[in-house]
Amino acid sequence: MDLTNYEKKVLYGIVKFPNDNDRQLAEKFGMRQSTVAAIRKRLAEEGYYKIYAIPMLQNFGAELMAIIHTNFNPVIPLEKRIEITEEKIEAAEEIFFSMGEEDKGFSLSFAKNYTAIGKINDIRTLTFGSLGLLENEYPQEVVFPFEISKIYRFFDFSSTLAALFNLDETEEDAKNFFQIKNASLSKRERKVLCKIIEYPGAPSKEIAEMLGITRHTVGRMKKKFLDEGYIRMVAIPSFEKLDFRILAFYHVLLNPHSPPDFEKDELKCLLCPGVIFFAARRFEFVAISIHTDYESYKMCKTEIMQRLKEKEWISSPPLVRTYSLNKARIIKDFNFLPITKKLIAP
Repeated sequence: MDLTNYEKKVLYGIVKFPNDNDRQLAEKFGMRQSTVAAIRKRLAEEGYYKIYAIPMLQNFGAELMAIIHTNFNPVIPLEKRIEITEEKIEAAEEIFFSMGEEDKGFSLSFAKNYTAIGKINDIRTLTFGSLGLLENEYPQEVVFPFEISKIYRFFDFSSTLAALFNLDETEEDAKNFFQIKNASLSKRERKVLCKIIEYPGAPSKEIAEMLGITRHTVGRMKKKFLDEGYIRMVAIPSFEKLDFRILAFYHVLLNPHSPPDFEKDELKCLLCPGVIFFAARRFEFVAISIHTDYESYKMCKTEIMQRLKEKEWISSPPLVRTYSLNKARIIKDFNFLPITKKLIAP
């Protein structure tokens, strides 16, 4: 990683404030608008980040988010396993992200109901079992129904970058990312929404040309989608460019005798800077953290474990699996379009 101080600030700003334009970021960081614009363009061209439009599918028929994690017997090389799973499992519209290493893997999905997830997991278990890939356990499901869950971070790298770049972190009030609201879209709006999810970084003019409508119409609809919470923009930095080397996956069952106060969001005290994903139910949570070195990972893990033990929130050892980002493969890379089309396409 070889970024100037200005470039670090702009990259942090893009990740922290993905809806802000160049002028707004310039005001926040005391920089010239032209400088911000030039840096943003350069960072994008060099692949330092990607913009994603996250569909708020909890308002369009999706009941839950599911996370599946698995330990493997590495009798089959990772590349061969990927070849098999891409055809039989990863092709499922519900799965929007998955990654794996030789002996482990996990995936994240949105689904209309548990039946959809159950079908995928049955195929997964049958496929892995027939190949002798499974150890002495089935793939483990963690289901987060939107109505009874809270997702405090959804691939939010802003705190991670602030710590990495030694920047003052803007005060964070982590709220549930997937808040449930009443939503209704016309046929034209559904088409525009799908195009924005497919081409999140495209200007309104390009999307308008694809659909044969005016730029003004697209701009107006996009503003509506953002204002009313139909989509949320997220900027995800490049793991490779920023030299992230370790990803940690946590699945923690909480003590039923002394759980944290779910209504008061007590679990937010576990959001150390390395945590980029955190989904919780009343008695369990899944977290993902990312780090440039082992020391950073160890500090984050120690902080989380100490707080869990001090508050007596756990009664059994949490599951923690680490992934070497030099060896792991992203099998399905943030693809929200298939499940969006399945649920809302006209």
